[in-house]
Amino acid sequence: MRPRCGAGLEERGSAVVEFAVVVPLLVLVALAVVQVGLALHVRSTLQSAAAEGARVAAVSGPDTGVARTRSALASSLAAGVVEEVTASRITVRGVATVVVVVRARLPLVGLLGPTALVVQGHALVEG
Repeated sequence: MRPRCGAGLEERGSAVVEFAVVVPLLVLVALAVVQVGLALHVRSTLQSAAAEGARVAAVSGPDTGVARTRSALASSLAAGVVEEVTASRITVRGVATVVVVVRARLPLVGLLGPTALVVQGHALVEG
């Protein structure tokens, strides 16, 4: 039995419409995954450099810790986003410690999400 002429015409072109609806959503999800991955990578790199700078500052002084933090970040992806690096000696519960604070702006793929990022590294003062 042959289908009547005109049967199935209402489905013609539906794949194009479905593609046009689904692709923007897939692109949005892909950009969100890239943004989260980039943010986590930058935060991890900043945290590692701050911790390393704090360990150096605990032995050699705050200025040396800041310099070490900056040099650790110089060859990384996070180098271009760093706004400020500070180091100071503080006392926490009677124990002398050094804290290195790195302030950076978060590189954004889209327009959503926080734009500022602050990480800290801590170390006990030796000697």
